[in-house]
Amino acid sequence: MISTGVRLFSQDEYHRMAETGILAIDERVELLEGQIILMAAKNPPHSATNLCAAEYLRTLLVGLALIRIQDPIDLNPFSEPEPDIAVVRIDRHFYAESHPTPADVFLLIEISDTTLERDRKQKAAAYARAGIADYWILDVNTRQVRVFREIVNERYQQESILLNEEATLFMLAFPEIAVQINQLFP
Repeated sequence: MISTGVRLFSQDEYHRMAETGILAIDERVELLEGQIILMAAKNPPHSATNLCAAEYLRTLLVGLALIRIQDPIDLNPFSEPEPDIAVVRIDRHFYAESHPTPADVFLLIEISDTTLERDRKQKAAAYARAGIADYWILDVNTRQVRVFREIVNERYQQESILLNEEATLFMLAFPEIAVQINQLFP
C-alpha cells in the first residue's frame, strides 16, 4: 500500500478559500486540526437545545461571561472550530478584532444528535490539545451531559456522563453557580 501525506490548511489559507469563493459563503464547514470538516445539518432538537442551553447560561452568567453561539474560536493556527456554545471572557468590543482564544474560553459545549462520536473523539482531542479545561456535550437523544475535564498530556483524563436530569453541574470557572441539567434541554 502506498502511503501519502495529508496537506493541512492554516487559518489564513482557510479564510482565503472563503474570500476567493473556493468555499461557498453559505457552506457549513469548520477548520479543525488543519482539515476542513463538513458540519452536520441542524435538526430541530439540536437547534432547540442550542437555544435553550445558551439562553439558560446567559441568565446564570450575566455580567460574568459572554455566551457565543456557533461562532469561531481561534484554537491555534490550524484550528478554528465553531462550537455550538462558547462561554468566554467579557470583551468590551465583543471580539470585533479577533476571535476568542483558549485563554478567553471558560467552557465549550457541543450539542449532539448525530455527531456524538465526532464530538467525543475528534472535537475532544482538539479541545484538550488547546487546553480547554471544561468541555461538555449535550446529547439530545438521551438528554445526558458528557463532561470532559482534567487534561494530562493534551488529553482529557475524565469523561463523566450525567444521567439524571435532576442533577446539578458546576462549571470549573464558576464553581459557585449551579447549572441544573434539566434547564439545558427544552
